[in-house]
Amino acid sequence: MKLDSLPQVVRLAIEAAQNKKAAGITLLDLSGLGAFTDYFIVCTGFSTPQVHAVCEEVEEQLARVGRAPGHREGFRAAEWVLLDFGDFIVHVFSEQARRYYDLERLWRSAPKFELPDDPGSAPVNALPDVSAGGVRSG
Repeated sequence: MKLDSLPQVVRLAIEAAQNKKAAGITLLDLSGLGAFTDYFIVCTGFSTPQVHAVCEEVEEQLARVGRAPGHREGFRAAEWVLLDFGDFIVHVFSEQARRYYDLERLWRSAPKFELPDDPGSAPVNALPDVSAGGVRSG
């Protein structure tokens, strides 16, 4: 899988998080696991205002292409905000909550794609193109 092959809305959500300086942006590909969604986007905000800004930017960018979350949870507390878009879910954590809940460990069987914090940077660990016979690593 290549980053360019991801659905446009997933790429937009990632770019929105990058634009608001979210850290540790990670994509978990759940599509082959028979899960309730295809992707998790997991990232960290370092303050309540930053967590809110990341969420608002994701929602604003996706609204421009006609998408809104079907469910939004945790915004007020800003420890773990969940934006459920159906085919993908954005999780924006505080540092402490991300370490505590550790979604990457819970979903360790899912291929993991660590993304740069800055838009336009090369991915930290690109998933091999499985259509060309590559093997996913996770």
